[in-house]
Parts: sequence; C-alpha cells; structure tokens
Amino acid sequence: QGQLAESGGGLVQAGGSLRLSCSASGRTRGTYVMGWFRQAPGKEHEFVAAITRIGVNTCADSVKGRFTISRDNAKNTVYLQMNSLKPEDTAVYYCAAGAQLGTGYNYYDYWGQGTQVTVSS
Repeated sequence: QGQLAESGGGLVQAGGSLRLSCSASGRTRGTYVMGWFRQAPGKEHEFVAAITRIGVNTCADSVKGRFTISRDNAKNTVYLQMNSLKPEDTAVYYCAAGAQLGTGYNYYDYWGQGTQVTVSS
C-alpha cells in the first residue's frame, strides 16, 4: 500500500515563507512524478506544482516565481518551498504521486491526507 505523508504546514503572515515536505513509502516510493495540489474552502482542487524523478518540473502561473518544487530521490521526499505567501494561498495542500507529469487531478494515483497552510493579512 502506498502512503504519502505531508508536513510543514502552519500559520504565517503575508510575505512570509513555509516549506512543505512529503515523504513517500510503500508503493509510492520511486513514483515517477510527485506533486502538490491545494484546495481552498468552497473551491476545487487546484494544481500547484509537480516534478519528475529526473527533475523536470512545472508549476501553476499563480505561484510561478514564488514557489519552488524540489525532490530528493534518495529520501523519497518532495518539497515545496513557498515564499512571498499571500492570503489567497490559504488552503489545504495535498501531496500527490503518479506515473505521468500533468496538471490534472486524474494524472495522480496516490494522495496524502493534506496539510493546512493559512496566510494572514
């Protein structure tokens, strides 16, 4: 059984930074693509960023220049460095893993439980 465990969420003031981590275990270890989605209250899941095992990555326009995704294959961990946070970044952030790089929700087969990020103004 595959598991993804997120950590690093919390409360931060606008303009601040947070780093999210997601560790893969079981069947999710070594998954080709790992990524992040987020869901704000009353809204659909939104793609944030994703990265392949060889470092090819993509991110949403809304976070470009502020968020950076990286991956440590030896540790089976993906990171999301979030800088210059805005109140509109407030959401539950979910780690996801799948076999194909894509921005759609259905590209991903495994999901974490989510971690709350709250940005105060």
